[in-house]
Amino acid sequence: MVRMVDVSGKRITQRTAAAEGTISMNKEAFQAILKGTVPKGDVFGAARVAGILAAKQTAILIPLCHPLQIQAADIELKPDAKTRSVECRSSVKIKDRTGAEMEALTAVAVALLTIYDMCKAIDPCMTISNLRLIKKTGGKSRTFTRP
Repeated sequence: MVRMVDVSGKRITQRTAAAEGTISMNKEAFQAILKGTVPKGDVFGAARVAGILAAKQTAILIPLCHPLQIQAADIELKPDAKTRSVECRSSVKIKDRTGAEMEALTAVAVALLTIYDMCKAIDPCMTISNLRLIKKTGGKSRTFTRP
């Protein structure tokens, strides 16, 4: 049996979560992103908007997640020429009874999928990897930071 956890007895506290992930690609796709020549347009702009929208819609996408009032969501994208990859980091801030880990992870996943979608005609072999929670604060368990 599956069920949504009852959080009604928990206190409302300030909570944050941050996640990261990476997409690796060939030289042509990486250069097209940097030069702004991807046929679908501004890859980083689209990925940022998609990630933020995904954070806001996590409860619709993940069946047992609680709908949360997100106070802030941010997506940071860092290209790395040496590895021909883009690292994505998200941060989500809420004031609620449960944490924002799933929102942060979903934001990164969808931002990276957006990059894949926009560049797949150039490189269908792109690889998304290392999707992970890097930090969370607030709530009963307090702070978690990935070692």
